[in-house]
Amino acid sequence: MTDVVELLRLRGGAAGFAELRAGASERAIRKALAGGAIQRVALGVYALPPGADPLAAARAQGGVVSHLSAAVLYGFEVLELPAVAQVTVPRGQHRRESTIDCELRWADDVQALDGRTTKLRTVLDCARTLPFAAGLCVADSALRKGGIQRDQLLAAAATLLGPGSARARQVAAAADGRAESPLESVLRAVLLEAGIEGFVPQWVIQDETFSARIDLAHPTLRLALEADSFAHHGTRAALARDCRRHTQLTIRGWRLLRFSWEDVMLEPEWVVNSVRSASATTPVDRGKAAARTQQPGLRAVH
Repeated sequence: MTDVVELLRLRGGAAGFAELRAGASERAIRKALAGGAIQRVALGVYALPPGADPLAAARAQGGVVSHLSAAVLYGFEVLELPAVAQVTVPRGQHRRESTIDCELRWADDVQALDGRTTKLRTVLDCARTLPFAAGLCVADSALRKGGIQRDQLLAAAATLLGPGSARARQVAAAADGRAESPLESVLRAVLLEAGIEGFVPQWVIQDETFSARIDLAHPTLRLALEADSFAHHGTRAALARDCRRHTQLTIRGWRLLRFSWEDVMLEPEWVVNSVRSASATTPVDRGKAAARTQQPGLRAVH
């Protein structure tokens, strides 16, 4: 079982009881609630308690809000909320005594705007210091919200030197503003880290009578991937809609693989193996296999 606080951080700071229960025991949830590590903000909804103001932490240290804390202030979606405010100060400056806890970093050039690193610097800082999937979430969100431009990100990443610069260039190359959610970004990151390419975010499949937008699609293989969250698929109406959509895609020659939050976040190897297995069988291969299994003496009826 995963730690309750960690589960909430992975889900952006808030989650329903069913979502928490999928990764933690009821006893662990009650203990975290009683100890103040989490709080109930509505019936069946839990969240992390509010932390210290990151701008206040930055002022106390004579620095600027940076990394994930700056990303949150800009409204970029993040995979995990920082435990404490993240602050960057000029290199050589000592930590100041303060009642506000923070994670302190040092840099030679601190590009700041309104007490926080610039949007571009924030994305690059996250890209070079976070795991690939987490960095991609921030970069995708920044592009989607118009905070930065992709060519701007690529050019800036190309000039980076030092620790994390290679990962930042990897994130910049993969970043795509079409991605619509952190879970979708993580699914794409899982595939890319496994060397699986060719999947396009938010691919539209459309004809005269049907239209669908797919989270990730491989047009050549006609393989569609969906990153499903309980919030969007947890009602009877949603189930009926999804069943009809799945059928319509199948009629049009598409295979649809659906992955839950638990699949993507907790069992990425299973996700990779599933996609590889599906990718190994093309539509042409399936047609040949069907022909081979047709019983002698039977004719197809047209």
